[in-house]
Amino acid sequence: MVNRNRIRLNALSNCPNEVSTLLLRLTSNRWTHVDILGIDIGGTGIKAAIVDTSTGALKSERHRIRTPESATPQAVSAVVVEMMDHFKWNGPIGCTLPARVEHGIVHTAANIHADWIETEVDSLFSIATGQKVTVLNDADAAGLASVTFGAGKGRMGTVFFITVGTGIGSAMILHGKLVPGTELGHLQLKGRSAELYASARVKKEKELTWKKWAKRFQKYLHMLEFLFAPDAIIVGGGVSRPAKIREYAKYLNTNAELLFATLENEAGIIGAACAAAVNDQN
Repeated sequence: MVNRNRIRLNALSNCPNEVSTLLLRLTSNRWTHVDILGIDIGGTGIKAAIVDTSTGALKSERHRIRTPESATPQAVSAVVVEMMDHFKWNGPIGCTLPARVEHGIVHTAANIHADWIETEVDSLFSIATGQKVTVLNDADAAGLASVTFGAGKGRMGTVFFITVGTGIGSAMILHGKLVPGTELGHLQLKGRSAELYASARVKKEKELTWKKWAKRFQKYLHMLEFLFAPDAIIVGGGVSRPAKIREYAKYLNTNAELLFATLENEAGIIGAACAAAVNDQN
């Protein structure tokens, strides 16, 4: 039987208007050696480190600053500057953001302050720091890091990176190239966004056992497989820590190869730095 989903996705991979040229080059791993400051902006914490983008290794200790309670663009921008000062950094910077970012402009704000909508975030951070700053979606960054240096390294075909935390984020990598901005945590499941049914936040709020949460997450994975027939699914975020995997992995069953992220809290930092490394060569 012809897999129509794969036909559509193969066509998408050849469409320059749909797939970012920058990110295609990034997933091809064709940038020269350079150290970059990577900053991972999350809902509760902002983490950063200097990254060797040829190996994915951190060249410094990670530094974490609590996300401002009112996480407006201006407040977060001030923390980015604080991070730069902490590392005494002078050079390109890569940042993640838990939102859809297209051509440097924020278009969604499901898990961040509404003031981010339509913010020219690349320009905002670049002006604040006086450096060239590249910003991309946090799940896209973590997915890129995973297929380049982590659990998904060397995997071809259709690969999904699903990060599970406050919400559910997604990155789709097709034949080693990123299809950016998928936002598959907002697929409808049980009459609501999937992240409102199967995220780690829901597990905590409803005090679900790992078995009960895994049953919910299995429904989400089943929907992904039905829609896209991926070759591999990588589970990331807080639930990918080894002690937690042991609690729920036995309850999951997929046709796709099921992998668990190995870069943990470093994935967003590494992916952001690599995106900035590529952008710096343009």
